[in-house]
Amino acid sequence: MSALLEHVMSPEVRPFAIAAAMILIVGTLEVVTMLVGASLSEMLGTSIDFSHPSDNGVINAISWVNVGGVPLLIFLLLALGAFSITGFLIQDVARMVAGPLPASIASLAAIVVSVPLVRAASGGIARVIPKDESYAVGLGDLVGRVGEVVVGPLDQGPPGRVSVADIHGNRHFVLAVAAPDSAPLPQGTLVLLVDRVDTRFVAVKADDELKPSKASLSQQVH
Repeated sequence: MSALLEHVMSPEVRPFAIAAAMILIVGTLEVVTMLVGASLSEMLGTSIDFSHPSDNGVINAISWVNVGGVPLLIFLLLALGAFSITGFLIQDVARMVAGPLPASIASLAAIVVSVPLVRAASGGIARVIPKDESYAVGLGDLVGRVGEVVVGPLDQGPPGRVSVADIHGNRHFVLAVAAPDSAPLPQGTLVLLVDRVDTRFVAVKADDELKPSKASLSQQVH
């Protein structure tokens, strides 16, 4: 056991060990957020809209690798997993041939190998999970939906969070601010998402005729 730990923590494979540890940390955070009634995957899943071109070169690069358009958290786990596994394999092969490579060179090689692997995995996941039953809803599709303020109050300052269900019943936790002429919207208020600027929504208090019934809300939550 000590030999295995020493191997995993050796300098030449440390970047790949850190990537593996990050997978465990992210998985733990997902479980914890689900236990408190939220979801890290949903929060991150609505942070970047992969379905439309962006002026941000980094997002466009991620979108090219994330060919299946999977949520950000799943993409992150795929990338970390591919980088970690390929990195360990590269160093194991190098060790058997002539000795381990420097961590920087092995990391660069792992990134090059990981890109096509992540693209293939992203596309495969998108084919396995039907888009009309999953997460493939653009942020713009949430405009006009009624949600509930879960982190607030919403005002014209820093954004809070709104829990809103898409047309398929999947729940999203999106950043939102109150409309310019709106009073602060406290936590628990039902709001209507009326506009979107990048990943931030603009909300107003929902009129009574737009508010779903308690039974409907209960079904959406469950």
